[in-house]
Amino acid sequence: MATVFKALGDPVRLRLFSMIASGPSGEVCVCDLTPAFDLSQPTISHHLKLLKQAGLVDSERRGTWVYYRARPETADRMAVLLASVSGDRAPA
Repeated sequence: MATVFKALGDPVRLRLFSMIASGPSGEVCVCDLTPAFDLSQPTISHHLKLLKQAGLVDSERRGTWVYYRARPETADRMAVLLASVSGDRAPA
């Protein structure tokens, strides 16, 4: 999980992940992500690659575009870990 939290420690990656996770259709095209930042397309691609390597997102190429979606199992693991650290316990 350290890799996951390290990936989210960067403000750009945290914002990218938030945008992907809250996408209305459950996925977001990279063409919709890039204009939201004052960064070059290669820089955005690098950040997305790190999110993917951390297991936070999956991607699928469709023609010339890549679509990203959050991996719910990773978010669930983060929630369990954070709940245990804060002392909250999910009801059994």
